[in-house]
Amino acid sequence: MPIKKEYQGLTKRTRMMLATAEADNLDFKRDASGVKSIDLVAFANAEHGGTILIGVDEYTSKDGLQRGKVVGCSVDDNARLMLINKATDCSPNIDVQIYIENLKAKPIFRVEVPSGRLKPYASPRGMYSIRADGRNRALFPEELLLIFMDREGDKFLSRFRHAVAELEAQVGGINQSLSGDIMAVADHIHDLDDQLQRTLGRLQGLTDSTKKRSRNLLQTLKDSQDSLDKLERFLLEDSFTHQRDERLTSLEHKVDQLLTIIRENAE
Repeated sequence: MPIKKEYQGLTKRTRMMLATAEADNLDFKRDASGVKSIDLVAFANAEHGGTILIGVDEYTSKDGLQRGKVVGCSVDDNARLMLINKATDCSPNIDVQIYIENLKAKPIFRVEVPSGRLKPYASPRGMYSIRADGRNRALFPEELLLIFMDREGDKFLSRFRHAVAELEAQVGGINQSLSGDIMAVADHIHDLDDQLQRTLGRLQGLTDSTKKRSRNLLQTLKDSQDSLDKLERFLLEDSFTHQRDERLTSLEHKVDQLLTIIRENAE
């Protein structure tokens, strides 16, 4: 649903502000030309922003209190554009929300200036101000420093969180990949263990007539032992479980048995 920007009468919010004096979050102006860029800057730099009622004069009530009185102002496109230009001339640009009220009687502007996310804001002339004690005042150097530190701190935290999220995703991918590699190595070790068991059983029945084949097998097993040594060095580079060490010890023992039997048959 589009936000309503024009009202025939005065909104409840405006009536409440008219019943108070100018303050840290409220300013009265007679017409749009009376609004300066520094006024918008002051509210944008304030913690809670503020509102400017244009077409309102300040007067003193019978009880001696300052109040706002509607006198009306021009609310045509030229006046609206004037306000928008003053907001966009600031650095950084200031987002303002402009409403027209009291169209049936004396129309006024209600300009809402939210507290900016890109503080500190400066006027086109490079002036930094803030709304305090019902007026605009210059920002002190230490206040400017704190604003800059807060802004840069937020940027750093944002970049840091993004970097941590990316790192966690990468680590998760690496862990998943390593888990798959470890399972593949474990399967290969299991298959090799079965092959050695079958080979050991066959070698028990070797005779002198198979010495030549034994010598060839001896060389093959020596090559296999070299491969096992390389595999062992690879596995020892990472911290696997105690079960891995037991499996490697068992494989080495079986290979030694095979080599002993083959040497005996090859001599």
